[in-house]
Amino acid sequence: MSTHVGTLRPPRGARHRRKRIGTGMGEGHGKTATRGEKGQRSRTGSRTRSGFEGGQMPLHRRLPKRGFTNIFKKHHAILNLGDLKDFAAGDKVTPDTVFERGLVKKMGDGLKILGEGELQGPLHVSAHFFSKSALEKIQKAGGTAEVIPV
Repeated sequence: MSTHVGTLRPPRGARHRRKRIGTGMGEGHGKTATRGEKGQRSRTGSRTRSGFEGGQMPLHRRLPKRGFTNIFKKHHAILNLGDLKDFAAGDKVTPDTVFERGLVKKMGDGLKILGEGELQGPLHVSAHFFSKSALEKIQKAGGTAEVIPV
């Protein structure tokens, strides 16, 4: 038996009608409409801001401030040598090729190559920053490391 997409329906009893609140005593939630008797939250249009604790000093003001955000911090795209295993020996590795292959999501303030992992063959790697171990491993594998000015 084939069913057409236009005839699909949920099974009987799977969907319930929404309880209409405040529409009269016969509906079961008339009069105060589940808001209780009196008070701030029973009034129409009442909404308290997030973090409001009924006048008590809120938690985010009770806790001490700590630290600061350095606005001059640099955020580098990090890449390990082990991530370059897909490149063939002799390939050029640049920030553009790395980004196109999806090895880094955001370039940020430049590409930094770290030395975790091993290289399969010699690569010509161009990046903004290199760690000492990465430079050593690239040269040991017979490749070259070129520092791109930021």
